[in-house]
Amino acid sequence: MDARKGLKMFEKVDVKIIGIVENMSTHICSKCGHEEHIFGAGGGEKMCADYNTEFLGSLPLDIHIREQADSGKPTVVADPDGNISKVYKQIARRVAVKIADMAQDHSAVFPKIVVQNT
Repeated sequence: MDARKGLKMFEKVDVKIIGIVENMSTHICSKCGHEEHIFGAGGGEKMCADYNTEFLGSLPLDIHIREQADSGKPTVVADPDGNISKVYKQIARRVAVKIADMAQDHSAVFPKIVVQNT
């Protein structure tokens, strides 16, 4: 419900929504590595369908993410080849593509400058 409120707020102030990232989509046990959907499954995809936007990816609830960030080395630095880093990188690529697709030519809004030799 909070995510939907946030999305609606951005729509009201005309902030372009490029997609949704589902945070804490699963919990990964720090003892055994078991992964489960403690908050339910498919919420991000459903919200994307409801609001006609792209699903960018899911990030797990994992103690290592917090520990690494708190130590000053985010996951993609601390464990660049790990599974969670791969997810972050996939999401970053999708965001980069979406931003590149949004690029616009603004040259028409600048005044024409003419240099004349006198």
